[in-house]
Amino acid sequence: MPAADRRGGGSGSGTPLAYVLSMPQSAPRSRHRGLAAVIAAAALSLAIAAPTARAVPAPADHEDVARLENLAATTAARELGSLTPDQHLVAGPLQPTMRLARCSSAVQATVAAGLRIPGRLLVELHCEGVAHWNLYIPVRIVGSATVVVAAHALIAGNVLGAADLRVERHDLTGLPPGYLDDPTTAVGLTAARGISTGAILTNQILVGTKAVQRGQTVTLIATVDGMSVRMAGRALSDGFVNQRVKVQNLSSGRIVEGIARSEQIVEIIFQ
Repeated sequence: MPAADRRGGGSGSGTPLAYVLSMPQSAPRSRHRGLAAVIAAAALSLAIAAPTARAVPAPADHEDVARLENLAATTAARELGSLTPDQHLVAGPLQPTMRLARCSSAVQATVAAGLRIPGRLLVELHCEGVAHWNLYIPVRIVGSATVVVAAHALIAGNVLGAADLRVERHDLTGLPPGYLDDPTTAVGLTAARGISTGAILTNQILVGTKAVQRGQTVTLIATVDGMSVRMAGRALSDGFVNQRVKVQNLSSGRIVEGIARSEQIVEIIFQ
């Protein structure tokens, strides 16, 4: 079995910052996918920020660490999308003293499959040359973002007004999914549960006006293998946008569960 070497973690921190999977050139890549996936998930879940050491020029027969980090960041940027002026990408960092045999062909870069965490991912660099190696580099968004928080405690059922909201800047690390960054989007929404003072508001704890009402005729949309089918249905319960509702297919009489996507539109959920 090929050896998986942890590179870039010093004895002081014990933090794996990159993983290298070296493979014989004659070995088919498919035999190593299981091990590569385990390594990718481990590197992504454990990688944290570390001090960047002073750059050390790489020998002619070794890859330049800075070039590999830039390649990983460029690849990740296409996947992570646009950043605000307060944000930037950090790849690795790799140890400047890491020695990786220079690839005799162009290094291929792809986003590794598997575990995804908002604001970070894992980039796989692959060499098909004589050296034949894989390098996994974690890339993350670093910076802060504007978030909407509760100006005071709210009880379930409160309809939010401008006086109930304030904006703050928070570090991106640990922000909850679906956080709101514009207070105007929260005005008029209803607290689905009790919210404490200073709590970050998300689209999971706020609901809007009802999208469908019990007994209303709705359009059911089911997507299978990329094909969408529309049919008539009847809502058996009230539902807000993005809330689960029970509906009946008027053609078959079958009762199914769906998600209210907009007024009169319910997306069927396949378990």
